[in-house]
Amino acid sequence: MFLEKLFSDERRRLKELEKALGVKFKKRAHLRHALTHRSYANEKKLDATLHNERLEFLGDAVLELVVSDLLMEKFPKAAEGELSKQRAAMVNEKSLAAMARHFGIGDKLYLGKGEALGLGREKNSLLANAYEAVLGALYLDRGFKKTCRVVRLHAEKLLRRVTDEGFYKDYKTQLQETAQNLFKTIPRYRLVAQTGPDHDKTFEVNLMINNEIYGTGSGKNKKDAEQLAAQRALLKIEMMPQPENVVASTSH
Repeated sequence: MFLEKLFSDERRRLKELEKALGVKFKKRAHLRHALTHRSYANEKKLDATLHNERLEFLGDAVLELVVSDLLMEKFPKAAEGELSKQRAAMVNEKSLAAMARHFGIGDKLYLGKGEALGLGREKNSLLANAYEAVLGALYLDRGFKKTCRVVRLHAEKLLRRVTDEGFYKDYKTQLQETAQNLFKTIPRYRLVAQTGPDHDKTFEVNLMINNEIYGTGSGKNKKDAEQLAAQRALLKIEMMPQPENVVASTSH
């Protein structure tokens, strides 16, 4: 059977990927299954269950659960809508493809000749799907507890990546443009509380416009707290009646 036969070169390549992922599979055949694209299965006339789309389906569910749990912990006062937007920014195709590139998944994929010649190893959609399939394979191979620990580390990388690329900055930028447009002033962020020990502090921020609180936010650092406050302020402003001659830039 295809999935049970691993040649020495395959074992070496899969071991490299295991090292990058930070986990060892009990059955490396599970990992190869996750790396097998439909084009390869079709070309080799393999059974339809031997490409990675079923594992992608499972991995998507695992990732969504772990990311949701992480965001609930990091942003304890965030509303459901805010958490959903942050999760969407973390697990979109571009972010997951970047994770696949980080771990070197593209180089390990089993692709049909046409897909390989068409630069399939660089396609965001293909890479993102393969990354999710790898997580699904890990779940089957190592179970829920171990998978959650590994995926949690990956999810924290995703959260840092989103932060570093300026996702949070978007809310503050949008709010500044809106405040200048509507109120002819810029928002001010005021740190009102720091709680917890030095290694695990929580910061609370008030966002002021013309000396009025328009949003509050809390987080494990000031940037998290300020972005949450800005996002809440944008939501509040959206609910306000707008003058007919002013168009607010509050999309988020």
